[in-house]
Amino acid sequence: MRVSTIFTGGLLALTLASCSEYSKIEKSTDIQKKLAYANELFDKGKYSKAQVLYGEIKDAFRGAQQAEDLLYHYAYTYYNMQDYETAAFYFKNFVSTFPSSPKATEADYMQAYSFYKLSPRVELDQTNTTKAISALQTFINTHPNSDKVEEATKIIDLCRQKLEDKEFDAAQLYYDLGLYKASGITFSNLLLDYPDSELGDKYKFMAIRAYYRYAQNSIQERQKERYEEVVTQYLNFLDIYPDSKYKTQAEEYYTLSQNNLKNLDNEQNEKSAQ
Repeated sequence: MRVSTIFTGGLLALTLASCSEYSKIEKSTDIQKKLAYANELFDKGKYSKAQVLYGEIKDAFRGAQQAEDLLYHYAYTYYNMQDYETAAFYFKNFVSTFPSSPKATEADYMQAYSFYKLSPRVELDQTNTTKAISALQTFINTHPNSDKVEEATKIIDLCRQKLEDKEFDAAQLYYDLGLYKASGITFSNLLLDYPDSELGDKYKFMAIRAYYRYAQNSIQERQKERYEEVVTQYLNFLDIYPDSKYKTQAEEYYTLSQNNLKNLDNEQNEKSAQ
């Protein structure tokens, strides 16, 4: 019990001493001392305190030799504290300020990677995912020989998959809500936006299904042209994906559409004969 009390008391004393030293350094006008202490805090993983000190002195070091390392560490304090938006800003600022720095390529990558870290779940707004793709592609184009190119390419693929999943969810939601035209258009757009997708035949089939429901629920005067659209979509599907596992299901909608078109023609002929 006594040992535990002594240990706790010692730990408290060290904490108070540390706080006292930080407070003393923060109030100091010696910017070299502040920089040295900020670097020490950074190395110990105390990014919040290091960030405060870096922020207080960074303008004073503008143009000085130490400015490069200072701004490099300053950007990383935000990244390590998961403030990725601000981190991206300061990594970009670092590259702009020190374009010839040995750390510039790394900072350029970290700016793009910070946008990727901001990329949210599929169901949320994907603005930062799009920014990440753009920034990572720019990085690849600017630094084609970087050892980060392979990783950047993989992350772009992950981001594009997320955007594809979000667009698919939107198309499916339209279908579930009975907005069949919007669903058909969105599934068709998936094929245009992601022509190399492994799910291309699925998207095409689901577009056919949606267009069929759209025709089925249309007023009679518009059904003919809309069933014809289903037929066109199916023939296009058959041409592109002749061996698709969705072929049989797609053919059912084609057959139903053909039958409905015949019925509509018969009804029209009967009306004309009267």
